[in-house]
Amino acid sequence: MNEPPLPKISLTPEQESELSMQRSLHFETHRATVLALEELLYKPFSVLDHGFIRVVDYMGDDSAVVQAARVSYGTGTKKVREDRGLIRYLIRHRHTTPFEMCEIKFHVKLPIFVARQWVRHRTANINEYSARYSFLDNEFYVPAPENLATQSSANRQGRGPVLEGEEAANVMRVLREDASRAHAHYVEMMNEDDGRTVQEDDRQGLARELARMNLTLNFYTQWYWKVNLHNLMHFLSLRADKHAQYEIRAYADVMLGIFKQWVPLTYEAFCDYRLRATEMSAQALAVVRRLLAGEPVEQLDSGLSKREWRELMAVMARDI
Repeated sequence: MNEPPLPKISLTPEQESELSMQRSLHFETHRATVLALEELLYKPFSVLDHGFIRVVDYMGDDSAVVQAARVSYGTGTKKVREDRGLIRYLIRHRHTTPFEMCEIKFHVKLPIFVARQWVRHRTANINEYSARYSFLDNEFYVPAPENLATQSSANRQGRGPVLEGEEAANVMRVLREDASRAHAHYVEMMNEDDGRTVQEDDRQGLARELARMNLTLNFYTQWYWKVNLHNLMHFLSLRADKHAQYEIRAYADVMLGIFKQWVPLTYEAFCDYRLRATEMSAQALAVVRRLLAGEPVEQLDSGLSKREWRELMAVMARDI
């Protein structure tokens, strides 16, 4: 399972200085650490056009999952092979609490509309950048041309063919113009030129908590997102799926690479039993058994809806 390399992000000199300072700090500890993740700590990885994600803290590793399951004092004399088998058993049989013993905290910069999808995963801790007392930069997301698509005719929340030519160019122009105009009005209403300096005239300007409401959903926000390993896997099983919206899937793909470095045994089992696996209803399983027995089965006598039938046939790589 070869994952693509994590994308690096270009940083300003000030950001490079802050990152160097953070990475220069060293702490003596008796807790479990993961060398591969330590190498990634604080490093921002680019997502979309202006976004990023980075790990700022974590607790636990694969052995912590095993330790919690066995309620033991430590790794003891158990071999990696045995630990791998136990982790695969836990995921295969949906035991969740051992994975809740590990946690990770991300710093994420993302478009507001992606954040509103992301926040639906409520089993995490979030602290978001506040535009009530901070100034939002003029940074907004504009999709790459290959991600500009029509509305899908078969899926109400999906995309169809890619827009091309003059229509695509017009959409790109509208997105940029609307966002630029909204930010200009945002600054004008507050009577601030850079979020710190009040312009020298008689106007006091609108409060920041009100001025922000004029901004479009493609502007970037930031937050710290802390989640345990069980809920991270649930997030990734949905958001790293091919059916997820591209923009949030771009973040999930980077998180998958981080996940692999942090807990490789859990990552392997997650891919095998969740991300690259499929679930079947009792009716679908009955269809599979009938097919294996050589019995011809059609959708009308399968007990499956047309949609579930199509999904089952696709999983089995059978022509409908």
